[in-house]
Amino acid sequence: MAAHDTAHPAASPPADSVPPTAPELAGVLAELRDREPLFHRPELGVAEQDLERQLAPDFFEVGASGRRYGRQHVKRALLERYAAGGDDPWETSGFHCRELGPGTYLLTYTLRQGDRVTRRSTVWRRAGGSWQVLYHQGTPVSG
Repeated sequence: MAAHDTAHPAASPPADSVPPTAPELAGVLAELRDREPLFHRPELGVAEQDLERQLAPDFFEVGASGRRYGRQHVKRALLERYAAGGDDPWETSGFHCRELGPGTYLLTYTLRQGDRVTRRSTVWRRAGGSWQVLYHQGTPVSG
């Protein structure tokens, strides 16, 4: 065995390793990639009725602080952000999609905003031909 090849064959993959999205989910992955980062896509609408349509009635979010935020709080915060204009530049990578149940999908990815890097998780549901978000979480990446 070469010096660089000392890992045991059954060793766990690196912590950053994510299995590839199943080929049959390629279309769903493409649709959801176009909707992320969540709430940073003004082309999806920035008015209250747009948010009403996008957020499931029981939507909630867990922020980077670990606090939970309900639908109404998130809507208010987003409307304020949209009214103020501008947004930090961002870069996304590492998208992965997994089906959780019929019409329900988990999308994960990495978001870089300047020096801040977070892992994002969003649960999406296809409802009546359009997408609604059920849950969202951003977890800071340290070190």
